[in-house]
Formats: sequence, structure tokens, C-alpha cells
Amino acid sequence: MQALRPAPLSSPAWDKSAAGWNQHTAPIRAWLQHATAAMLDTAGIAAGSRVLDLAAGAGDQTLDIARRVGPHGHVLATDISANALALAQANLRAAGYAQVETRLADAQALGLAGAGFDAAVCRLGLMFCAQPGHALDGVRQALRPGGRFSALVFSQPERNPCLGIMMACALQHAGLPARQPFEPGTLLSLGQPGLLAQLLLDAGFLNMDVRPVAAPFHMPSSRHYVDFVRTSGSPIMEILASLSAPAQTAAWADMASRLEVFTTPGGWVGPNELLLCGATAPGAPNH
Repeated sequence: MQALRPAPLSSPAWDKSAAGWNQHTAPIRAWLQHATAAMLDTAGIAAGSRVLDLAAGAGDQTLDIARRVGPHGHVLATDISANALALAQANLRAAGYAQVETRLADAQALGLAGAGFDAAVCRLGLMFCAQPGHALDGVRQALRPGGRFSALVFSQPERNPCLGIMMACALQHAGLPARQPFEPGTLLSLGQPGLLAQLLLDAGFLNMDVRPVAAPFHMPSSRHYVDFVRTSGSPIMEILASLSAPAQTAAWADMASRLEVFTTPGGWVGPNELLLCGATAPGAPNH
């Protein structure tokens, strides 16, 4: 596996959370296994495909893509975090996938027009773009005519109560005002009904389809879930960053207490709903 020469950018916030995300690969994989498979199916990824993995992180879904495309396919994994891509490179190298390259890149400024990818995917990254339309326009330009795009983002606030509880708790402890749930670039920014389909249409895609996908998060306890977020959840981590260590500890403990409402006889199960979208780049007959 090769690493292309990185662009001169990275994100300190996402660099900080990259190791925690990678360390929690097992529960993340269990959480997103079915949704990820649906995303790759929707994108039409198969043996020999050339695939762009946008906001790839530490490369968990990149491994799945590499397995699908096989030795005669090609995958380009991009992310804004140099640390995340370094972990992705190590994970892919350990798995023996030489058909994957990585590139440090802002999803909103890909610079891949005319690359001719057969498919592009983005798992839980598109909603963090302050200007998702720019990202979608760049993806469309990177696809061949008739190429497929698929992404997963968080759905509406009421369908993702754990995120709402943690965000409200973090803001309260940080002494910050409540935020609008659909604020651009935030966890739930693309959960507003109809918004994702409209953005795809505006970017020039065809055959748009957006549907909800249940993705409950299973953990032994709410404390285990909070331990995951406190090392991997960059948006929450950033809110609490200005607090003293004891104040941060108190905030995390408060979150765990509030989230105990989702404890079941079989363990902790946090409700989550994602939106799975699919769309086609123009220039080929519709199917």
C-alpha cells in the first residue's frame, strides 16, 4: 500500500481522536457492520472497481472495500487527519492490501476532477463538512459517467437521543449555550428531512435515494460507551477541551449517568438511526 504525498493540511482535533477511534475498532465494526455493507452494496462496489473512500479515518471500512475490489481493483482513501491515515496505512499493510493508496485531503476540496472512479463512499464524515455541497460536487467530478456514490450520516435528533444527551451535557458543563441540531458541520447537520437529497440534486447527481437505517450501539454499560466517546468523539472532546481535568471527569461521569436510561437486561443499547444515500453521476444511461 502506498501513501501519496500529503497535501499541506491536517486537523488537530481529528488527529487527537484518531487513536481512540482505531482502538475501538471492534465495537465500531459491530455497530456499523450492516450499515457499511449496505453502503458498499448501494455504491455497486465489486471486484475490479476503482473506489474513492472519502473521510476514511483509520480505514475500517477501507478494509471492507479492499476485500470487495480484490487485487485488480484500486482504492484511494482520503482524510483530513494525518494521524488517522497513518493508522489506516498500518492496518491495511498488516492485512496485506497493496491496492490501496492514501491521501491527506479536505473532503470539501478534493481536487480529483476527472479521476474516473467507479464508485465513491463516505461513512459518517459528510455531516462534518461545513459546506457539504462542495464535497458532493467534488465527488461527482471524481466519478466516471454513471459512477455511484453512497454515504452514511446521522438521521434526525429524536432518532439519535444519545448524541443529543451527550451534546447537551457537554455544553452545560462547559457553560456554553445550546446549539441548533442542524448547525452546518455538526453531528446531525444532514439529518434534516429532505436536505441530503436536495444537496445531491444540487450537486448534479441523478437517481437519488435516501433511506433510514437502524444502527443501535451495543456496549456492556453506559460507562463503556462514554469511554469510547471521550477518546474518539472529537465534537464532544472539543467542547470540553477548555475545562480542567477534574471538570472534564465530572462531565463524562454525568453523561454516563444520564445515558443509563438505555441499559437493558442484556447490556447497554444506545439507539441510533443513520441515513443511507445513493446517487449516480450523470453522463450514462439511467438504470
